[in-house]
Amino acid sequence: MALPEGTNLGPYEVLSRIGAGGMGEVYKARDARLDRFVAVKVLSDRVADDLESRGRFDREARTLASLSHPHICAIFDAGHQNGTDYLVMEYLDGQTLAQKLETGPLPLREAVRIALQIVDALDTAHTRGIVHRDLKPGNVMMIGWDAKLLDFGLAKLKRPDEAPSISDSTRSPDTALGVILGTLQYMAPEQLEGGNVDARTDIFAFGALFHEMVTGRKAFPASSQASLIAQIMSADPEPLSKFQPMTPALLERVIRRCLAKNPAQRWQSARDLLTQLQKKWFGF
Repeated sequence: MALPEGTNLGPYEVLSRIGAGGMGEVYKARDARLDRFVAVKVLSDRVADDLESRGRFDREARTLASLSHPHICAIFDAGHQNGTDYLVMEYLDGQTLAQKLETGPLPLREAVRIALQIVDALDTAHTRGIVHRDLKPGNVMMIGWDAKLLDFGLAKLKRPDEAPSISDSTRSPDTALGVILGTLQYMAPEQLEGGNVDARTDIFAFGALFHEMVTGRKAFPASSQASLIAQIMSADPEPLSKFQPMTPALLERVIRRCLAKNPAQRWQSARDLLTQLQKKWFGF
């Protein structure tokens, strides 16, 4: 049930609805104590009684609270009032990367700049043992020249010292074998198979996102869910140079390695990927 304007959740006065997701709705609100705008994410009544959904909602709060980075949306508070669970986050007045891409590909310089910000944010998350698992243009907010990574509702917490392993049989309850979580268009093969995921799964999603920023096209265009799955599992995206002839060869190789089917053949960490993107011969 949508919250009407003027509803108060603790010191936060709801002003307007600004979005919705699988687990709830997001509202612009005013923090009466500090006289500032905030974003309040409310757990939907539809899933409030579902233990798994409630667990993800609580985990998102803990995940965001553990992260401090200029390109990750900050959390300020969490609460429960009259049966309503809510998170209070930084209010971001901008447009999602998905909305920005509706007009076509980004200039190469801009695409690389945004990519650097996203990978830097992923590096911070991965260092703290957090795998996003739902990286996509709709979960990146653009505020002027800056990107902000959003929505850690599907994030998986993994010990920072735990070695990457796709065959690892130790999984959190929501990543049991056969359970697929994420957005199909940006899922890595191991994610589609319901297997274990790690930082390299986010790197695959980043590769699909970066390919889309440069070309203005989905990395795996398909007319049906079945054909999309087949492409992700066995096909390579078309070269960037087909759509952007001036694309540096090094950038082409970087994205191709992000999108390797076998996790062992991808960049093994966001830090390694960030180093490659910062190479001076990119000219950015």
